[in-house]
Amino acid sequence: MRGEDETVSREAGLRHAKTPADIAMLRLLMNQDELKGTDFPEIGDKTLISKILSGSRRLTKDHITKLAGRFDISPALFFD
Repeated sequence: MRGEDETVSREAGLRHAKTPADIAMLRLLMNQDELKGTDFPEIGDKTLISKILSGSRRLTKDHITKLAGRFDISPALFFD
């Protein structure tokens, strides 16, 4: 079954590689600091966070500016 495991792993990697930079950065911040959707008042409620993480909505310029300030990172990290 090793071949199937490698295929699943490769497919998961490809899906991750296609994740837009803004979503990938938001997920990274959430994972690093063990944050939940409710921990981002500068973006909105957990429903909006869920839509952003699923790809049905995107972070706005205002969201990115606020997140960059909160986490003291460059806004450029949210762009491909």
